Order: sequence, then structure tokens, then C-alpha cells
Amino acid sequence: MELNKYYYSIKEVSEIADVKPYIIRYWESEFKVLKPRRMRGRRKYTLDEVKLILLIKKLLYEDRFTIEGAKKRLKELKKHDRTQLEIPFAEFRARKVLSEIKRGLREVMDILR
Repeated sequence: MELNKYYYSIKEVSEIADVKPYIIRYWESEFKVLKPRRMRGRRKYTLDEVKLILLIKKLLYEDRFTIEGAKKRLKELKKHDRTQLEIPFAEFRARKVLSEIKRGLREVMDILR
């Protein structure tokens, strides 16, 4: 999947974040900072919104924040430490590269067999 596009569909964002689309739609209702554009009735997310979704996922799933706690943490990060906003995306890119390497190695192993 290309990571240098202007807009991403909810399906693409769902694959990137590894969550179901209905979860992303729910987060939109809870996190007012998450406002995808509507183009021809479909949600379109910018790269910054994808990064925000990855951060929300990290806060909720890995750091075990509640929805309210995650909202407060996002406000704190926005005011004080914007570099934290980039961490989940960097981790995602690293995992993506590793998964592509694994896929390539599997293909090589299949050819050698």
C-alpha cells in the first residue's frame, strides 16, 4: 500500500491501523479532532489523520487508556510534545517493512523447495 497519497479510504486506513472500519467510525464520534473529509459521500483521510488514528490505537490498546483518558492525553501531547504524535507511525512503517521482508523470504523459500 502506498504511503505517500493525499487521501486514504476508510478501508485503507483500516488495513494500515489493523482495526475494523466500524471502530474508526466510532473513534470519529468520540475524538472530535478526527474529522475526515467527505468526497462523494465517502470518508477520505489525510496522512495526519492516519497518524492520529495510529496514535489513538496505541493509547487505547497498548497504553490501556480509557476513551476519556486518551482524549486528555491527546490534548497534552498537542500542547507539549508533538514528537510523540510521530512514534506510532514510525513503528507502523518499521512493521510494514519487516512484513514485506518476511513475505519476500517466504517466496524465496517456496522457490528453493
